[in-house]
Amino acid sequence: MKRDASCFHANGPSVRNQVQLITYVDRLAGDLDRLKELLDREWSGLFGGVHLLPFFTPIDGADAGFDPADHTEVDYRLGDWDDIRVLGEHLELVADLIVNHISSDSPQFKDFSEHGAASPFAGMFLTYDRVFPSGAREEELLRIYRPRPGLPFTHVTLKRGENRLLWTTFTPQQIDIDVKHAEGQAYLKTILKRFQAAGVKMIRLDAVGYAIKKPGTSCFMIPETFHFIAELTSQAHALGMEVLVEIHSHYRQQLEIARQVDWVYDFALPPLILHTLFTQDARALGQWLSTRPQNCITVLDTHDGIGVIDVGAGSNGEPGLLAPREIDHLVETMHARTKDQSRMATGAAANNLDLYQVNCTFYDALGRRDNEYLIARAIQFFAPGIPQVYYVGLLAGVNDMDLLARSRVGRDINRHYYTPAEIESSLQKPVVQKLLELVRLRNAHPAFAGQVDVETQSDQTLVITWNNAEHWARLFVDLSEPRALLTHSNLAAEPSTSIGAWDSRHESLLRR
Repeated sequence: MKRDASCFHANGPSVRNQVQLITYVDRLAGDLDRLKELLDREWSGLFGGVHLLPFFTPIDGADAGFDPADHTEVDYRLGDWDDIRVLGEHLELVADLIVNHISSDSPQFKDFSEHGAASPFAGMFLTYDRVFPSGAREEELLRIYRPRPGLPFTHVTLKRGENRLLWTTFTPQQIDIDVKHAEGQAYLKTILKRFQAAGVKMIRLDAVGYAIKKPGTSCFMIPETFHFIAELTSQAHALGMEVLVEIHSHYRQQLEIARQVDWVYDFALPPLILHTLFTQDARALGQWLSTRPQNCITVLDTHDGIGVIDVGAGSNGEPGLLAPREIDHLVETMHARTKDQSRMATGAAANNLDLYQVNCTFYDALGRRDNEYLIARAIQFFAPGIPQVYYVGLLAGVNDMDLLARSRVGRDINRHYYTPAEIESSLQKPVVQKLLELVRLRNAHPAFAGQVDVETQSDQTLVITWNNAEHWARLFVDLSEPRALLTHSNLAAEPSTSIGAWDSRHESLLRR
């Protein structure tokens, strides 16, 4: 099926059609100066942009920076806003707008705790009675969609002695914001303006699906949520920034939201690629690649786990991209290939916030099989959209069982703190060197700005072909071996009949 998959943005120039890096500053480089040095030297020209995971004060709170006490300040241990601006002079920056909540250590919440209703920030924090002024029936509470066990409320005794029931979607330290209140709206606008001043190109709306609470609904991705996202997107556009929406949900909901925003994640891609390699069956992946949104940010791994809800059935029983038995096989195969390390980090085993995700590195999910890992990355880079590569995945990182044992936070298994020596050693691994070659090819080849054709010639083969005038690139995947063959027109001035070929079995980039 041919589709025009060139990247564009209706309101102006879009982000570069090149691979982006996703990284914590401190866990990869230590600080912003060292990150810039790494990107300018060792990885010069490798990325068109970088998604800086939360760099706000503090980076080491209850949720690895996703619980900011001050969303408008750079954690001093990383640098300052000038460092962010300098980094953005050559790379397109993506930053998180943490929409749903703020830390209980924030100045705003501390003022509310001390002064109660007299605080100017009292209306900023969402309380139980704000949503359910007349109380809630059991049925209403059970309808609330949850990313973790239990109800989304935390009992808090304010400093002034008042007992309140606060809405806390994730952890007790992450207090939900009333985004419809004037103070909540002013808070978000302040962050947007700070991002604009720092040269941020794209904002990622973190946890935005939970932002609107309405009695009698699931309080997740309801019609009012779509309206709120549209308003926030309009504000971002007015400041020259594009919007990436982060939603884990049924694939039909992804199709719907993709029509209304600049960018969405293709969170179905990672489990579908794993399923394809595990079962040697390309049908589900081929069907999804032929129907999915085109304005996608593609990932295999992120700071979170590998989602399974994105390929599963809907809340009302709508069929998913994979059947329940296929999802069970997918999860159990990951556990088996990681020798049960992922099981130790998933579900109720390790204080997980998100029970619908499997926690492990993508490299470990494949059993550290270099050939299959490179095939997975090649499929990701050939899928329409902007590819992002997580820093651990870039270095073919393995599960950090020591960090998991210390923190008892499941997602830390895939959030390793790299030393300079570890980075240097990882870059010498053949699988990493070949991955970097694939990144450079994806960035440079003109074919990826054209049209894409996805074909499953049989249950065990997948063919993705890009064409743009005289330029072309073709990925042929034979799952029976497994093997991938990547061929493309020459990037040099020679006739386009001269091609380069990459064969995953030999992990080499060949010229012929």
